[in-house]
Order: sequence, then structure tokens, then C-alpha cells
Amino acid sequence: MMMEMEWPSRLDEYEKLVIRMNTPRVVIDNGACSTATLVKVDSARRFGNLLEAVQVLTDLNLSIKKAYVSSDGRWFMDVFHVTDQNGEKLTDESVISYLEQSLGTTHYRRNEEFNGTTTALELTGTDRVGLLSEVFAVLADLQCDVVEAKVWTHNGRIASLIYVKDCNSGSPIEDRQKIDTIVARLRSVLKGDNDIRSAKTSVSMAVTHTERRLHQMMFADRDYERKPILKLNADNSPAVTVQNCAERGYSVVCVQCKDRTKLLFDVIFTLTDMQYVVFHANINTAQERAYLEFYIRHSDGTPISSEAERQRVIQCLQAAIQRRASEGVRLELCTEDRPGLLADVMRTFRENGLNVTRAEISTTRAEISTTRHMALNVFYVTDVVGNVADQKTIESVRQRIGLSNLKVKELPSTYHQTTEREEQTFGVGGAVLFTLGSMVRRNLYNLGLIRSCS
Repeated sequence: MMMEMEWPSRLDEYEKLVIRMNTPRVVIDNGACSTATLVKVDSARRFGNLLEAVQVLTDLNLSIKKAYVSSDGRWFMDVFHVTDQNGEKLTDESVISYLEQSLGTTHYRRNEEFNGTTTALELTGTDRVGLLSEVFAVLADLQCDVVEAKVWTHNGRIASLIYVKDCNSGSPIEDRQKIDTIVARLRSVLKGDNDIRSAKTSVSMAVTHTERRLHQMMFADRDYERKPILKLNADNSPAVTVQNCAERGYSVVCVQCKDRTKLLFDVIFTLTDMQYVVFHANINTAQERAYLEFYIRHSDGTPISSEAERQRVIQCLQAAIQRRASEGVRLELCTEDRPGLLADVMRTFRENGLNVTRAEISTTRAEISTTRHMALNVFYVTDVVGNVADQKTIESVRQRIGLSNLKVKELPSTYHQTTEREEQTFGVGGAVLFTLGSMVRRNLYNLGLIRSCS
């Protein structure tokens, strides 16, 4: 299926040619592969267009099982093998139509649900047990209604983007005196006893892509240079290698790690934000493992030129992958929203010795005809030192919050440890790398509308 181009009136043939050359060509193919939908995009090469394509797919929570990327001169070609959240091919016509329209534009911009209707609070600081309990208690005390929030923790640091409204008016908070009060109290909470310099709080009315912004906040906080405070699962550490392909002028980045949703977005965003351009790439997933290979240059056309730069790329990619790693038990809260709900839930976690390592908080209207809203929240929790939370503690928390409201949806891998060994990791050096020539030929073969996904 290919999107047809509609021409504006009064365009001559040259103008049509310019538009056609700069507008991505999108094909959605459900017939070429038995297990996935192929999404094919080709367009004039432009810095950031790979990131935009991956973001369109991940914003829809689609899983990218395979991908082939190739830049030939000034032309750029992608093939993505995608499935929905259930691992099935795409059959929803509205989703397919949205993909065609979004990928077929020269600049994708997500329609943010809270555009101009909320105030965004950005928080970074040292993570500690009970910190979120204090943060949401302050917001409840200041009559701030939390509409949506995302919280990431990594290497002892925390970054959070919280969208709030005034509880009384239901409008964005614009009063300068109240904003100053919110900022001052939250900064005091983040500082605690020992984070006077690095704790940061800011307020924004601008529209932003939440996950991009969280990556940028963590990167600016230099979380990739810090040592973890809580205990981490070493088995989930990503393996990243960076080598130069001198004869072609590329740096070759290889990543092997546990597969998860939005993994490719996190890697591509980090490379793009660090001003690297991906010219060729090969992505594959198998048995819950992901294997990613990128041929990159800096935006000025040069490969990685020093050992310090090479180590920095490795550190930043490892950090980007680990920020969203699902450490802990996944708990889902679904209940009617009310003032102070988050503060109460977080206090219950703290009083029972549970630490929140990641959170996704959202609200939605219960019914179109009512003003009631439902809280739909996801929390990943561990004990105070980063170990798997005790099952009895989890059940005690569920009893207090409500068994029907708070449910265990996912257990960490350490709950199901077996004697099976991890797959043998890629070797460092030539064994991990495909030759550039063979990879480009393979990519072009795949980009040439192959009839098999094997």
C-alpha cells in the first residue's frame, strides 16, 4: 500500500519534481513477510530523518523486529519489520493511514495531547528512597493536579517530567508567584542533605517530546559518568563496541543487549543528539535479544577520532539503554483519580520500603459524558538497595491501596532464574562486524522489496 501524492493547484512540473524529491515515499506491505508488516521509507537524506521515522513507529508502541538502513549518496532508504503490542501484523486501517501520513511528511511532529493545557515541571537530582513521595506530597499541598508524568532513574540520578494543572481552575499554572513557590519547594526536596549543587528544577510551557527530553536531561546531568548507588542486574548490561572502518571512513557501532520496546529509538536518539549521522544500519532481534549495527560519521563527515570520544560514545549508549530498563516488579494502578492520590500511593511505597525506579503516570476521562478521570499509572519497584522486592511486601502494599486497583503485571527475570546461560556474546573485533561491502549489498537486497523476512 503506497500513499498517493495530492498536488496543490498551480504547480509547474519543476516544482512538482522538487516536492517529489524531498517528500518521503512510504510503502506499507503486509504480504512480503508472514510474521511482520514491512514499512518502507525512502527519501532525500536529511539529518534526523531516521530518528523521525523511528519515533513515528515507537510513538504508536510498535515493536521493530528487524530493520535495514542505507544511505546512497543523498538518498536514504529504510525497511522496518514491525508488529503491534501483541506481536501481530498491522491490520488496523487507522494505524496504517496514520503511518503513511506521518512518515510521508518532511518533518514529523507528534500531536502532544497536553499542548498548551498544562505546565511542565522538569526535575533532576540525586535519587533516594522516598524522594517521589516527597515530590508528589509537595505538589498535592500546593494544589497541583498531576495530569501526566514520567520518571527515570539511572546510576543514582533521577529525571522527571511532570505535567500539572491548577486543581481549582483546571488551567495551566501561570501565576509567577505560585510558580516560584513550586520551584523553590521542589528544589529544596531534591537537594535533600547532600545534593546542593546538582539538583535542578525548571518550569516550561513549551511543547516537547517527553522521552526525548528525559534523555537530554539525563545526558546534561552526565549520568553516564556516574557509578550506580543501588544494586543493578549485571546480566542486563548492554555490550557496546566501537571501531573505525578506516578504508570507508566510517565508525562502526555494535550493540548487543536484551530486546525491549523502544530500544531502537533510545539508541538512534542518542547518536543523533550527539551529532552523529547513521549511514547504514542492520537491526535484528531473536529470542529476546537485540543485535544492532550502525555505520556512522560525525555531522562534519568525520569518523570517531580519539579513544576518549570512543569511550564516551560507549558510555552514552549504555546509559541510554539502561535508563529505560525495567528493573523491579511492574505494578499497575487503575483507579478513579482524586487530589493527593499519587502522594498517598508514593507514601505507601516508602513506608513499606519500596523504591520506585521508573514510573509512567497518566490520566484519562472515565466517560465522555462525565468529568470523572481515571488514573492509569505504572510503577517499577525494588527494595531499598535495589534487590527484588519481597512478595509479601508487595501484597501488603496491594492490601492498603486496594487489591483490585493495584496489580502485579510483570516480574523481573530474577524471579525466574534458571541454570541456562546467556547466549554467547559477540566477540570484540572482526567477529562482531560484518564487512561494509557485504552489509551494504545485503541492505540493498532487502531494500529491493524481498519477498521473505528470513
